[in-house]
This record gives sequence, structure tokens and C-alpha cells, in this order.
Amino acid sequence: MTQSFMYPYFLGPKAENHALFEELLIGFLRDHSYWRRNFHPMDAPTIPTDARYQREFLKFLSLLERELFALSADLKAAVPLFSPRYMGHMASDLLMPGLLAHMITTLYNPNNVSEEVAPITVQKELKVIDQLATMVGYKTGSDGAWGYLTSGGTVANYAAMRSCLTVKYFPLACQQALLNLQRKHGFTLEIDLKDRSPWQLTNMSIKDVIKLRESVFDRMRQQGDATIFDRFVKNLDAERLETLGLVDFFKKHQALGPPVLLAPCTAHYSWSKAMRLFGLGTSNIVGIEVDAHLRLSAESAHELADQLLKKQTNILMTVGVLGTTEYGTVDPIDKLVALREVFASKGVSIPVHVDAAWGGYLTTMFRNPDGSFAPRSQVRKSFRHFPSEAVYRSFSALSEVDSVTIDPHKLGYIPYPAGAYLCRHSDVIDFIIQKIAYVFDVAQRPSKKQLLRRLGQYIIEGSKPGSAAAAVYVTHKTLPLDRTGFGRIISETVHACEYLSDRLSEWKQEVSDLVQVSVPFEPDTNLVCLCINPNGNRSVARANRFLRSVYDAMCPKPGQPIQVMEFFGSYTSVERGTLGNVQAQRILATLDLDPDTFREIPNDPETESDHLFVLRHTLMNPWLIKTDEHGLNTLDHYLVYLKQLVTSLIGKA
Repeated sequence: MTQSFMYPYFLGPKAENHALFEELLIGFLRDHSYWRRNFHPMDAPTIPTDARYQREFLKFLSLLERELFALSADLKAAVPLFSPRYMGHMASDLLMPGLLAHMITTLYNPNNVSEEVAPITVQKELKVIDQLATMVGYKTGSDGAWGYLTSGGTVANYAAMRSCLTVKYFPLACQQALLNLQRKHGFTLEIDLKDRSPWQLTNMSIKDVIKLRESVFDRMRQQGDATIFDRFVKNLDAERLETLGLVDFFKKHQALGPPVLLAPCTAHYSWSKAMRLFGLGTSNIVGIEVDAHLRLSAESAHELADQLLKKQTNILMTVGVLGTTEYGTVDPIDKLVALREVFASKGVSIPVHVDAAWGGYLTTMFRNPDGSFAPRSQVRKSFRHFPSEAVYRSFSALSEVDSVTIDPHKLGYIPYPAGAYLCRHSDVIDFIIQKIAYVFDVAQRPSKKQLLRRLGQYIIEGSKPGSAAAAVYVTHKTLPLDRTGFGRIISETVHACEYLSDRLSEWKQEVSDLVQVSVPFEPDTNLVCLCINPNGNRSVARANRFLRSVYDAMCPKPGQPIQVMEFFGSYTSVERGTLGNVQAQRILATLDLDPDTFREIPNDPETESDHLFVLRHTLMNPWLIKTDEHGLNTLDHYLVYLKQLVTSLIGKA
């Protein structure tokens, strides 16, 4: 298998493309300098030509060089994320288009919070959203998808929760504003809203809330005048959740309690952070059970939703994960979409948000250049196992979910910070924009394009680098988000996953006289988890301590030269409470461990018995399976090293 198509994409593990990178970077640095010189060239230079010979100048230059040399020396102890020997966290080498675009744009220092200071990169950001929306299968244009770039997946998840909150409780505020208008000014709007219960109003679908908003404002313009319209807008603003705050809003609407979040127990910790941040409380997270593959159980989700319906407890949204950061597993997104439709027929709104911070770019392996979604049989031609039927159905359903989180700085190989929030319904922007965009005269209302350019009016951050938007945009333009472009790079990582999974079956036999080996979960994406237990050991705690010592050998130590490290790894753990008894028994049996030693012991973390320690291999470096002159690749060398490491540690366990 040739990987020559990737040769121009990266700086390279050995900086093989340094001459090209240097030529391009210096060329555009000079271009930037010429741009400065030719902006009103008649202006006299501010810094005189003899400044570099002045004592203070030379003194500062000496200090600057000293500190930069010190920084450069310190950075040599940084983790070599570019190397195929690094299989730890979700970081790897960066694509040259994005890296160069990021560095070049930084010279211009645009802040994408405002079009006034970043007219070019704001436009790039809006185009990036269209690129990502097309990748996941959303419709684009004025009535299509909407979104923006964030610092990462965590903030993108915050954005999703914020959008759901503001849309969900808008109808209730609208009803109250109309009642106030009738009571204070005798104006009655001819619209079927006042007789609906709080439960009905807070369980309208996103589309229906959008239609309601448009209908109310259109009818208000028809029946009222500018004064009445202005009074309504002010009343509406005063009654909204965003104005009253959670405490006063739910005090006013006592028939309702705070909403709950439905999320799998494998969901990212950003969701518990979000519930704290928004004041909803982590006690209002309802955990969905997982199945044997650590995928969300649709049956559990349905059962929980039924229970909440009986208690008339509002569901803010359901979260599905398209590639968990711990195990790489893909939740059944198609079943969550089906669940949404089933409960919609019962008058219950359950928006579906997909956290695809990790797996979003894997969609490029399914997307054809014409925008169509490739059949599973076509995708399978390139792989031995991927994608399973369940994984394929999940990716094919992505276009039907209400919102998505994607991280270009993960599998997009873009410099930090670069996350993204996408929403299928562009009209949601009208609910969260800082300044209400409604005016009595429709002709004066800003267009959707104008609203989208006002990023500072609706994003969560107060400042953000336009260089991130430029980096993502240029990368997507040079590597289209489909099977013929970006999908080829991502395919290399999945090939590496399949290769390591298959080789581990052989490796298990090679070390059978030393340890028991288990891949506890079927890989869904490009992460492989591994458990190892010394022969003769039956204790979960001892197995965990042994595997932790294996990980410690692949973890950088303060003061230790990075060059002595052979390979770099990462770990995760599976809590006892996450696994059901059947799955726990299955995994423990493959490791010859006693189920009675795998138990939850409250407030005693030192026992190491309430979880399974797992080596996590994040295989996002696309060079992992490139062979050397001996016909071996990095993963082959890694397994030789791992056997040596296990052998050396087995006597100390």
C-alpha cells in the first residue's frame, strides 16, 4: 500500500519538507512586510534606519535572543506529537496547509469576534461552517445550517446546550409577553398560544418554535402598530430565561422543573462542566447505559425517556457520541434520531446533539465528491472490518441530528484552537443573538447573511483568532472533505487500527507464557484499547497496578530527556459502575480475573479495584503503517517493544 499521496501534506516526522515549508513561510513573511511598506508608502518610517545600532536596541536584541534560545531549548523536551512513535492523546502532526495559513494569518492578528477588525477571516469562518455542514450532510444557504468556530469541543458543547435552552423556553416567554400586552394595553393577538400548557409550550420541536416566532411577529406587524410592536419586543425580552435567570424563571413557572440532560455514561466530562456552568446541576444529568461495545444503549434511552415523560420532566436534549475520546466508540445515532421522532408523536421534544469532536472528520470516508453518501459496500472495499453495520448507520444518520460538535484540531490536523459548533436550523441564530433582530418595518430587518457576520453578537467567546478560521479554510480547500481528499488521510488511520487489532491477536499468543491479553471493546474508529494481566494473577487491583507500570514506562517524566523514550502512550479506565455484570464477566474472563475482586468501594481510590486500567492507543498519525527497509512498520516495532517491556516488568509485579 503506497502512502505517496500524503508526501506533500505534512512537514514530516523527520521534517522532510523543511525546505518547502521554509520557502513558503519566508516568502509570505516577505510578502507581509512588503504589504506593510506599501500601505501609504509616502508615510515616513516610524523606526529610524539606524535604530539597530543604538545601545538600547542592541541590549534588547541580546535579551530577546537569549530568551528565544532558552525557549527553543526548553521546547526540545516537549512531547514529539509529530512522531509515529506517539500514540497517546488526540494529537499528531499538523497538515502544512493549515499550519502555514495559521502562521501567516497570525502576522495580521485578526480577531474574529468583530467583522470591523477581521473582515477577511470572518468570511473565511462562515465558509468553513458551510464546508463542515456539507461534510456532515446538512443543507447550506440562508435556510440551511448555521454555526461558528470555537476554542474546542468543550465550548462547542456549551454552545449546543445554550441553543437548546434558549429555544426550548422561548414559547413560554412569548405566551407570557402576549398576556402582559393584553392585560396592560388591551391588545389581543389572534394566535393560538394563550391556551397551551407550560408542558406543551416547552415540548415544541425546534422547527415549530421557529415557525411560532415567525408567525407571532408577522401577525404582530399585521394587527398592531410600531408602538405595540415595540412594547411586545420589550415584554418578550423581559420574560425570557436569559433575562430572568434560572431561579426567577422557574419560580415564575412553578409547574416546570429544571430540564434534564440525557447522555451516555461514556460522554465527555465537558457535559458535567456545562451543567455546572449553566446552573442546571450535575444531578440533572440522566445517564444512559451502554452495551457490550460501550455504545449508548438505545433501549436504555427509550426507557429513561418514558420514565421522564410519566413524571412530566423536560428533556433538554439527548447526547450521542460519534467517537468517544476514551474508547473511540460510536453511539447509535440513527436510533437516537428514531427516538426523537417516536417521542415527537407523543408531544415530547428531545433534540439530538452529536458530540463528534473526535469522529466528525471520519465522515469524509463516506462522503462522495458530489455530496452523496457512499454505500457501505463501497466503503468496505478499502478495509477488512470497517465500518460495521452499526457504525455505518450512525454516520449516515448524522445529517438528521439537530446539532453537531466537531474539532478540526483533532482529526482535522489543524493547530489549536479550532473547534466547531454546527446547527441544522440557521434560524436558531435569532434566538441567541445579543440584540434582538426584530424591527417593525421588515425592510429594515438585517438579512441572515448580515446576522451571521456579527459573530460577536452570538458566540460565547469574547475574542478568538482569525488565524484558526484561515487554517481550517485553506486546509479544506486544498484537501476536500470527501473520499477523494481528506478521507484518504483518515483512511490511513483506520487501516492502522485494523492492522494493530489483527496483530494483537498474534501478539497475544507470543506473550501467552507471560500474560493474558484482551482487547475489551471492538474498535469502531481508530482507537484501540488493551488490557494485560500477568499469568496466575486473579486480582483486578494487581492487574491494574501492573498495567499502570507498563504505562509509566511510556509516559514522559520531568527532567528526563525525551530522546530516551521509545514510545509514548496514554491510558483510560472503565469504571465498575459503567459495565453491567454480563460485560464485566466477559472481559474479566478473557483476562482470567476473579469477578469478586472487581467491585466498587466508596471513598477508597487506593484499592484499584473499582475500575479496569486500560492502555489507550490513539492511532491518528497517518504514517503508522508505512514500512521500513525491513518490511516492518511502527506498529510492528511497538509490539516488539511492548513485549520487551512486559517481560522486564513481569518479575516486579
